[in-house]
Amino acid sequence: MKEYKKIIDLTMPLKPDMRGVSFETAKTVEKDGWNARMLHLYSHAGTHMDAPIHFGVSEETIDTIPLEQCIGEAWVIDATMVKPKGLIHVEHLGDVATNFKPGESLLIHTGWSKVASDPDKYRNELPRISEELAQWCVANQVKMMGVEPPSVADVNNIEEVTRIHKILLSGGVVIIEGLCNLDQIDQAKVMLYALPLKVYQGDGAPARVFVAAD
Repeated sequence: MKEYKKIIDLTMPLKPDMRGVSFETAKTVEKDGWNARMLHLYSHAGTHMDAPIHFGVSEETIDTIPLEQCIGEAWVIDATMVKPKGLIHVEHLGDVATNFKPGESLLIHTGWSKVASDPDKYRNELPRISEELAQWCVANQVKMMGVEPPSVADVNNIEEVTRIHKILLSGGVVIIEGLCNLDQIDQAKVMLYALPLKVYQGDGAPARVFVAAD
């Protein structure tokens, strides 16, 4: 097995100030002998993975996605030049569009995780995947598509968000949203691991996502 020099965590910590996240105290050391919290989580909170049932393209749920689909080599794409509300096109892939092999994955670095502390901007001005790129991903058998914004498409445009998700999910592309720390990756290709909570019949779930780099 190949040995890697470093592991880079691409997962945002789940915090009560996030959209769709709240905690409450269930037990305390002082009263009960141990600390425990009740977690209330929206299924697409923070760093998360979408299941095909999320947009009704099939009955596949998050707990039935094969783990083989959640691990693989991924190209890191520099799309930091894309402006807020801008579209990410095939041309932003550069040489990767030529060198890509079926079954590999894409991590799109836009730097958008840096605005996560501004929830309105983070959600409403996100750079997003163009239909052209979504179709390219399906045609080229992309395994996983990972992005920093909370969605691959404009969440305020139901037609767009539905269309892009349906193209990717119906084409077998695993969607991972809400990534961070992509700026810490300094090589073109890494091993990507995206492990969602195994939620029974889930439409999606928070995931622990990380890469192994040389």
